[in-house]
Amino acid sequence: MSAPISVALAASKPRGNGFFTRLFRDKPLGAAGGVMLLFFVVCGLLADVISPYDFNEIAPLDRLQAPNAAHWFGTDNLGRDVLSRCLYGAQLSVIIGCTAAALATFISAAVGIVSGYFGGKVDLLVQRVVDAWMSFPDLIVLIVVVSVLGPGMPQIIGTLGLLLGIGGSRIVRSAVVSVREHMYVHAAQSIGASSLRILWKHVLPNVLPPIIVLFTTRVGSVILAESGLSFLGLGVPPPAPTWGSMLSGSGRTYMFQGPWLALAPGLCLTVVVYATNVFGDALRDLLDPRMRGSR
Repeated sequence: MSAPISVALAASKPRGNGFFTRLFRDKPLGAAGGVMLLFFVVCGLLADVISPYDFNEIAPLDRLQAPNAAHWFGTDNLGRDVLSRCLYGAQLSVIIGCTAAALATFISAAVGIVSGYFGGKVDLLVQRVVDAWMSFPDLIVLIVVVSVLGPGMPQIIGTLGLLLGIGGSRIVRSAVVSVREHMYVHAAQSIGASSLRILWKHVLPNVLPPIIVLFTTRVGSVILAESGLSFLGLGVPPPAPTWGSMLSGSGRTYMFQGPWLALAPGLCLTVVVYATNVFGDALRDLLDPRMRGSR
């Protein structure tokens, strides 16, 4: 076999350098966070199937039972299975977290790309609006909006999407400002390509890594914000269980009689938020070309 052919065959062999290979090899903690997040997503989506009891099934004779073979996470003050309520709470958290994070990421991408690419007066006007918006405390705005419109899933998703989306546009804008100065963008402009085509074909693909990381970090932020609202009684109205409402209701009232009432939803909330954060950090390191290192 000649030397050029052998070199070509060696170059064509897979190097095991795919994304998931690098994730599990270089970022084991981030990979563990991604697996844990996927586990909670599957549990939330399949809560109707894998839940041993209905989330609102009341059994007065089984009230405040410690974790046992029949009730792995114990029961609350009404005899409801805590594990089933945690699973259905994961379902609501997954819906609210992913939907609000997707809306926030879309707003961040749209505002950041337009502001960063066009610059000038457009950038000045947009950034002053962003500055004014970011001057309001997020939690106060969220409480005011939910108090006026009433508690509910659409209100929480819309408000959190706006709050996190407009503030997060700064991250996307900074990436776009650096991308628009590259030679391929100037080449596309010189041959008469439209701004929409340049944004779609050249700018968006090159700022996609920070947008993906922004989405993963927003999921944890949304889940925390929704839990805080539920803890204050302004979240998803009962009888739908959420981790925050479980902490503020029976978890706080019967904490000393049944510590598992606060430990179960609190640990679920902690694990999910931590998993999303470490997974987002791993994605940032793997998708950012400046942090991959040279081969």
